[in-house]
Amino acid sequence: MKTYNLVWGKNRLVLGKRTCIMGILNVTPDSFSDGGEFFTLDNAVAQGQKLFEDGADILDIGGESTRPFSDAVSAEEEIRRVVPVIENLAARISIPISIDTTRAGVARRAIEAGASIINDVSALRFDHGIADVAAEYDVPVILMHMLGTPRTMQVDPIYDDLIKEIKNFLKNTIDYAKSRGISKSKIIIDPGIGFGKTVEHNLLLIKHLHEFKTLDVPILIGSSRKAFVRNILKYKTVKDINPDLAEVEIGTQASVAAAVLNGAHMVRVHNVANTRATIKIIDAINNVQKSKNDFL
Repeated sequence: MKTYNLVWGKNRLVLGKRTCIMGILNVTPDSFSDGGEFFTLDNAVAQGQKLFEDGADILDIGGESTRPFSDAVSAEEEIRRVVPVIENLAARISIPISIDTTRAGVARRAIEAGASIINDVSALRFDHGIADVAAEYDVPVILMHMLGTPRTMQVDPIYDDLIKEIKNFLKNTIDYAKSRGISKSKIIIDPGIGFGKTVEHNLLLIKHLHEFKTLDVPILIGSSRKAFVRNILKYKTVKDINPDLAEVEIGTQASVAAAVLNGAHMVRVHNVANTRATIKIIDAINNVQKSKNDFL
């Protein structure tokens, strides 16, 4: 696997030989998993500290749910939720903090508070000004594919050629980001598991993830506790199962292992400790060298 060196400010991430873990911290009352659990400042800071201690390489903090059919909140409310958490954690932990937002104003306030990565699920489409913020502060950006908006993305998602269409979207997004002053060396792509995809679409994306390597940027996968995992595991008579169930976590780790085997450089997860164990094994498999006996 090709290695990418991301260097900015006081931060450095080497992506490739060892898979990077991004820990999820939802400061929201309505996220599909752990919604409301870390909505208070004290709980959010404690969870962020735990994710760091469990081995996260990046902490991703979001103040607006992007679950299917979710409603937007105001920029002011999003800032109110995330900025105090970022300020507190930036003073306590030594890993980069990512702001999960689609708004330029939120991204700017988050960076001023101590964040140093922008994770934009809209890939710069919802607020073009977010590109200016990324270029001004010279921080990495994560650009994700999504069909429509969180409110509409799961309404009968259809593709003529899934991999080709998503790959073309991401290529065009990379080109647009570069045209707005963002260095390609600071771009990470995310095919958008669960964002306008059926169960089959998500499985195909993970299976064919290697096809995105030609875009020549690091690849992030966020499959943690997603609906496609729950749909595969649930009984046919049940509409859905609790994302926090142990079997959902086991299913998540299976999807993480498959994604890393197929080319993911970074995984975004709720349970960092379990993921750290999973990718230690998968990274060891990916990095093992052939011995002389293998050629006999």
